[in-house]
Amino acid sequence: MHHTENDKKRANFSALNPINGAIVKTTTTGKPGDVKKIIIKNMKSYPSIPENFEETTWNQLRKAVIAIQTSTPIEYSLECLCQAVSHMCEDKMDSQLYVNLTALVEKHVKANIVPFLSESGDKLVYLKKMNDYWQSHCQQMIMIRSIFLYLDRIYVLNNPTVHSIWEMGLELFRDHIAMNNLVQTRTVEGILILIEKERRGDTVDRSLLKSLLRMLSDLQIYRDAFEQKFLMATKHLYQAEGQAKMEELDVPDYLQHVDKRLNEEEERLEHYLDGCTRHQLIVTVERQLINEHVTGILQKGLDQLLEENRLNDLTRLYKLFCRVKNGTTELCAHFNAYIKKKGRTIVIDPEKDKSMVQDLLDYKDKMDNIVNVCFEKNEKFGNSLREAFEYFINQRSNKPAELIAKYVDMKLRAGNKEATEEELEQILDKIMVQFRFIHGKDVFEAFYKKDLAKRLLVGKSASVDAEKSMLSKLKQECGGGFTSKLEGMFKDMELSRDINFAFKQSMQNSEHKELQNIDLTVNILTMGFWPTYPVMEVTLPQELLQYQSIFNKFYLAKHSGRKLQWQPTLGHCVLKAQFDAGPKDLQVSLFQALVLLLFNYNAAISFEEIRTAVVIEIGELKRTLQSLACGKARVLTKIPKGREVENTDNFHFNNEFTNKLFRIKINQIQMKETTEEQKATEERVYQDRQYQIDAAIVRIMKMRKTLSHNLLITELYKQLTFPVKPADLKKRIESLIDRDYMERDKDNQNQYNYVA
Repeated sequence: MHHTENDKKRANFSALNPINGAIVKTTTTGKPGDVKKIIIKNMKSYPSIPENFEETTWNQLRKAVIAIQTSTPIEYSLECLCQAVSHMCEDKMDSQLYVNLTALVEKHVKANIVPFLSESGDKLVYLKKMNDYWQSHCQQMIMIRSIFLYLDRIYVLNNPTVHSIWEMGLELFRDHIAMNNLVQTRTVEGILILIEKERRGDTVDRSLLKSLLRMLSDLQIYRDAFEQKFLMATKHLYQAEGQAKMEELDVPDYLQHVDKRLNEEEERLEHYLDGCTRHQLIVTVERQLINEHVTGILQKGLDQLLEENRLNDLTRLYKLFCRVKNGTTELCAHFNAYIKKKGRTIVIDPEKDKSMVQDLLDYKDKMDNIVNVCFEKNEKFGNSLREAFEYFINQRSNKPAELIAKYVDMKLRAGNKEATEEELEQILDKIMVQFRFIHGKDVFEAFYKKDLAKRLLVGKSASVDAEKSMLSKLKQECGGGFTSKLEGMFKDMELSRDINFAFKQSMQNSEHKELQNIDLTVNILTMGFWPTYPVMEVTLPQELLQYQSIFNKFYLAKHSGRKLQWQPTLGHCVLKAQFDAGPKDLQVSLFQALVLLLFNYNAAISFEEIRTAVVIEIGELKRTLQSLACGKARVLTKIPKGREVENTDNFHFNNEFTNKLFRIKINQIQMKETTEEQKATEERVYQDRQYQIDAAIVRIMKMRKTLSHNLLITELYKQLTFPVKPADLKKRIESLIDRDYMERDKDNQNQYNYVA
């Protein structure tokens, strides 16, 4: 057997070959085509391990470990020590080596518990000492592992039940230091005291807390030793704090405090607490500061936040309530209750009727904004808002519907310079939202129709486009049946324009030249489309009577079989008047014109004389005289002076009247609604409802033939589109029984039979 010089230098005990201890040698002759010869010879002897190799090598390693533990210089190089470990492992001494190393580390760890068992004194000093020892132990285990790396990689990997050197170091520290009851109690208590100090506003060493809590995590005792105690301390702290702060602070400040606390806890999680604590910690804080006080917060402060439109505070409230179970449900219920309570005050008080609709629009805008901005457009809150509006707006029957119709009238009248076309369109859209909430839409229709008629007939409509836009919105909302009569009114106005054009052409070719300086325009109205106006006979001047007669002949010649009924109430004129200051054009109602024309013949006339001459209904005449003598444009003077017109008053033409405008509108009185008119409209709605109830009862009974009282009432509620009381339905049933449309069952008084 041959050895090279290198072979002698490398005492590699692992180089033994498994082929019966033989050495293989190959020779060749070097000639092409020669076969290689393989010679196998037995080894003369096995390499031997030096005596006391294990003991000597372990002593070297032990000294190195002790030097690391005592922070003294190591006698041997890292390379030497690593080689020693690998030689021992290769010579099957790895198991014993691991046992020896474990024992050595354990002895050192045991010896170091003493300082932690003595009187602790200052908690912070104790924690720092514990942290220093933990850091030192970790550093030592890293250095020890670097020497025993071969053992860690070969022996530990091949034996699954054996801990790695790092894990062995952790286990020994855990068993002998961290799991010691006294040491663990003092350490955890110290950590909890530091955290509590920080929660109370003191500055603490966060790096110390982070290191100690990381130690507990690494030792796998974080949950058992620390987390439960920490969460309990958190609960107690915030339980007491929640109760105290709820009494001490108002709601906005309390919400800010809760927000601040949650942010602080998030910071703690980021800086030193283990991530596994996040869920339980945040839930604990939320439960004690929010969940326990949900009702208290809402009762104490929600109404104020909504009233004062505190958007930031409401946003914070919503976000905090989203974090707890049923938080948004409770918030939504209180939000709904507030809207109903506040809304009812807008609707129910007759003294606020003038501003009711504008207040409703502003209130809806404000609540919509809160839902969109603060409550993140949450659908549940949007639905609740609509339900609350529908509820409170119908707490007062009929009036909101009437006032909404009048509000639309105000916006659509000529002279309304508040809004551009786009703004007007937006207002109408908002009005339609309020309109949807109303149950008694027939009331709206009646007043809207009456006002539309006035706007069209007195020429006070701001824009045909706006009128048509509103009509299409109503049609879309309620269907063609609702708007058919309103559309008919517009058709009448268009047809009237054509008729007037033809009439004027015929007048130019007629022999009545004396009437051509009077410009007459007639609106032909289909009775079924327009509101019903009381027939009123008045004394017209001869010229107007002649004009009427000519128009009658002209119209009936084209439309034979029709009948014209002249309606003076909505007629209007332009009179030319001469005052001391110069000529003026007066835009007046027909009634005002009839009164003023009397002053062409007399400078002063008594009330009774005027009444006899024009034959206008007394209430209407008083209103007319009031508008001429007591309004802004006083073309007549009243003796004696005063706001009210009495039967004994006298009137003079006011020659001294002045106005900066040439054309003066005095006929606004026509657009004003009288009490009688308002009552008549209400009465018409009431009558229409009676007919609808009757028709519905007959329709149901005709189909069902026999029906009990309760089922009939239920069916009626389904079919009727306006609010109605059971007592009203009972009256209509009795009326139909009296008129033989139906009868009570002879055997069962609670049952009705249809009479064919």
